[in-house]
Amino acid sequence: QVQLVESGGGLVQAGGSLRLSCTASGRTFGSYAVGWFRQGPGKEREFVAGSSYSAALPNYADSVKGRFAFSRDNAKNAAYLQMNSLKPEDTAVYYCAAKQFSMSRSGRDYAYWGQGTQVTVSS
Repeated sequence: QVQLVESGGGLVQAGGSLRLSCTASGRTFGSYAVGWFRQGPGKEREFVAGSSYSAALPNYADSVKGRFAFSRDNAKNAAYLQMNSLKPEDTAVYYCAAKQFSMSRSGRDYAYWGQGTQVTVSS
């Protein structure tokens, strides 16, 4: 079992930045792929960014490429999402998710989820 807790959400103006954190407990984080997903109002959940357990080059959704940066620190059982140049369309609940080994862009492949953190970007 892996328990995930997100933090760092909030209200920010367009063009601003936020850094989300995902802290894991229960199992060693290093063997798990980690993904960030988001669900905006009236929208389906979508993949944002993630990496496999080896912390190889992260993958990004096209909508956030060049603005968001994924990182992880397996020693601290933590993953991060640095979000820059935020836009109103980035407004969503952001979720951290984990699965063993390889990363997937499909949320259905992830066994463990955090409770989510709200990000609101005002225009």
